[in-house]
Amino acid sequence: MAACCLLCQVSALAALPMPLPKSDGPDPTALIKETLDNWRGNSSYTKVTMTVHRPSWERTMAMSSWTRGEDDSLVRFTAPAKDAGNATLKLGDDMWIFNPKLNQIIKLPASMMAQSWMGSDFSYNDLAKANDILTQYSHRIVRISQQDGHQVYDIEALPKPNAATVWGKQLVRVRDDGVLLGEQYFDQDMQPVKVMETIQVGELGGRQYPVAMTMHQAGADDSWTKVEYLQASFDVAIPGALLTKSNLRNPRHYELKGQD
Repeated sequence: MAACCLLCQVSALAALPMPLPKSDGPDPTALIKETLDNWRGNSSYTKVTMTVHRPSWERTMAMSSWTRGEDDSLVRFTAPAKDAGNATLKLGDDMWIFNPKLNQIIKLPASMMAQSWMGSDFSYNDLAKANDILTQYSHRIVRISQQDGHQVYDIEALPKPNAATVWGKQLVRVRDDGVLLGEQYFDQDMQPVKVMETIQVGELGGRQYPVAMTMHQAGADDSWTKVEYLQASFDVAIPGALLTKSNLRNPRHYELKGQD
């Protein structure tokens, strides 16, 4: 989740590229899988803040998120008071949102998935993509560089034939220890749409982790969303009733306690 998570110019990050022989080098698909596994583990619980910045205003929200496996997640906002209780539940390919003021659970249709999530630079599609980049795209390493004592791989992800994908291309930047450093998204005409960049890496939940990330639309450097991970536990026990539509509306006591 969430934490999304949450969140850059990928092509302009640390330089010193080195050509990679076609017959040698790591498997780019395996590198992306390792990065996703590092991101969420078999399950996870995180506490996150999300700051949405615009030229004339800025606001910060707090949230808790839980993930289970590759496709299930729950994100619930806890602050400020006007946003507290808003929640997003994803189960497989389906997603629901809960608005406590309306006391309604709404299933998101495909037509709404590209809309902004809580007014941020992240969309519902960003939350829902899960393993799409692994299953719907082919991968190749386009650059290898060095950064902070680590090998860094720039990986191009192109849609597989007949795959129904949102993006025409993605460029993913990962470290040799599974830390996500950035991601750039292109439309079907291969024009850049938005960029995510890790701005701080640190230890979280017993592993190296992208603890602060930003997301902004291409060409809009004065408008951005920053996600900061404050706390995380990985491979935790997730109660079966937590990721349900019933719990989406009526949080159980164990959810409010989280994994503290």
